[in-house]
Amino acid sequence: MRKWLIAIIISMIVCSSTTEVFGAEKKVDNEYDERMSLYKKMETITNIDWYVFAAVDQYERNIRHSRRDIPKADGLIEIYIRPEVWAGLLNPNPHDNNPVSIALFNGIGLDGNGDGQADQKNDEDILYTFANYLQSYGSNLDNIKIGLWNYYKRDKTVGLILGHMKIYKTYGRLNLDEHAFPMPLKFNFSYNNTWGDARGWGGRRIHEGTDIFANYGVPVRSTCYGIVEMKGWNRYGGWRVGIRDLNNNYHYFAHLNGFAKGLNIGQAVEPSQLIGAVGSSGYGPPGTAGKFPPHLHYGIYKDNGKTEWSFDPYPHLKAWERAERLKNRKK
Repeated sequence: MRKWLIAIIISMIVCSSTTEVFGAEKKVDNEYDERMSLYKKMETITNIDWYVFAAVDQYERNIRHSRRDIPKADGLIEIYIRPEVWAGLLNPNPHDNNPVSIALFNGIGLDGNGDGQADQKNDEDILYTFANYLQSYGSNLDNIKIGLWNYYKRDKTVGLILGHMKIYKTYGRLNLDEHAFPMPLKFNFSYNNTWGDARGWGGRRIHEGTDIFANYGVPVRSTCYGIVEMKGWNRYGGWRVGIRDLNNNYHYFAHLNGFAKGLNIGQAVEPSQLIGAVGSSGYGPPGTAGKFPPHLHYGIYKDNGKTEWSFDPYPHLKAWERAERLKNRKK
């Protein structure tokens, strides 16, 4: 019981909430509109596409919410620029808002709203400052990649941001929070909370996911909006697909019987989109199958800008299943 409660608490922290609150939906929609307005304004000023700013902001939003060494944002834009970078490394005032003295100490902070202040807590100033940084490398994709790498010094971070960019560009909006259960509910399936249980094949390890048992060939669907980050064989997971969502989460679908036609690495996918079928592949070289009953192993891994770890998907699976059943009853 204690393990189950802890799992729910952890999952609530690392994933977006699926709980409906009266009035919350309207508030969230307003925030999306305000953020999009800021991105579009910066696109007009800099000729850098709005979805570049949206992707960087979304990546940093998730980083802030999953770590304790970065302060909470004061406004809508959550891009974090360290005080010593904003004001200048040798600036005696790390919270300097004066554009003249900031420039004197080689800081990057700029006035984005024309009030004469380069305010580290102002949305327009933050976005304009980061836009100016990217623009110093150029506005095409290759130059933006270089700018992102020089800023973050981490290949995986650049990859995640590029994935977010493609999702936003593909769907043209910010409100991409929907989820789906990984199998159509009309099929028979069963699952329990097995995250953290011991596994022995290939060496002692823990079970980093939830097993959903179903018959061979039952369709497997994407649970989110995301990018196909991985597709192919894994000696543990057999034929598997990995999808990265906008919350920096990696959704892992393993032991598949095959892949959906036309599914490719780098492709943008959406909730309920077919990605494969239930099988029993894995625990050996490519093609190994039948060592266990057919099922889908579904796992979620969180990236916080430094490392990645597994967390229990069971509470989210239950929530997505309930939400989909409720939605179907309303049709």
